[in-house]
Amino acid sequence: MRELRQQAGQLLILGFEGTELTAHRRALLSELQPGGVILFAPNIVEPGQTWELLRDCQSAVPTPLFRCVDLEGGMVDRLKAVLAPAPAAAAVAATGDRKLFRRHGRLIGDGVRALGFNTDFAPVLDLGLPASRSVLGTRTASADPKEVTLYAREFLRGLREARVLGCGKHFPGLGEAALDTHHELPSVDKSWKALWAEDLYPYRALKREMTFVMVAHAAYPAVTRDRTPASISRKWMAEILRKRIGFRGLVVSDDLEMGGVLAATPIEQAAVETLRAGADLFLVCHKEELVRRSYEAVLREAERDASFARRVQQAARRVLAFKRRTRAMRATSSAPSKKAVEQLRSAMLRFTDEVQ
Repeated sequence: MRELRQQAGQLLILGFEGTELTAHRRALLSELQPGGVILFAPNIVEPGQTWELLRDCQSAVPTPLFRCVDLEGGMVDRLKAVLAPAPAAAAVAATGDRKLFRRHGRLIGDGVRALGFNTDFAPVLDLGLPASRSVLGTRTASADPKEVTLYAREFLRGLREARVLGCGKHFPGLGEAALDTHHELPSVDKSWKALWAEDLYPYRALKREMTFVMVAHAAYPAVTRDRTPASISRKWMAEILRKRIGFRGLVVSDDLEMGGVLAATPIEQAAVETLRAGADLFLVCHKEELVRRSYEAVLREAERDASFARRVQQAARRVLAFKRRTRAMRATSSAPSKKAVEQLRSAMLRFTDEVQ
């Protein structure tokens, strides 16, 4: 039972409220032993505090944590208030300069690493199409899948140089999604042939260069013949991403607190079904109650269903094996000095001027 609890914990990346690790939050981490934690802007007050918070989280869990943040630049930048705003993917990609693409990843990676993170859920591989422009805005690099791939490849190289793990998102693509998956379940009515040639092109081209692929809460009825979100779809994860595309990294579902998946199923069932469908990890980013409910649901189903227990064990082994062999998981950094923070801030401001 204890081993199963530890395995279930490795599949969870959780978020929480607050800017410090209280005794209550430490007990939660110690009890669940999650695979990772994720911080958002309300958790982040200043560089030293952020570094200490992540250090304290790691001290509560015996295995290395994925210490995660969303930092794409532009609209999604959790560190802009404590370092400097990073330019958006659209602005950097518009320069057409691969060296700038790579520096974008490197500078973001340097900032992320300095504050104690080792994982950045970026870059966005969605296509910048008219249907999603009001939702995704400047988060997308281009409407052309080959241009998206060029930008993302260099961005990922920059992250790797900074010893930060990157993630392609949102599989299989939100370029044609007119609704925001944070609140609703969009339906992408696009043929399999068009999805394969366009939206899936970056995933096919970059399959060996991404640590993570994050799966979207969107339905693709032309492929699945129903409105099942990709994030709980075996067709999309096990059959297409794993078998047909051949991705061998870690598959993570987007935040299970989002309306896009909760429109289809309660969070307990979503946690079980995303793992059953082929995810290795799932995110529950804010509410402790939902963190506990999803974790306990996975544990109960593993105790009840031997085949699901094997799926949990398989995913946990994959996660732990990755952590053991990956340099970024072992690397540590000291608390950022004022001088180091100022250097990071100045470097990003100079880069922004160059992009503009």
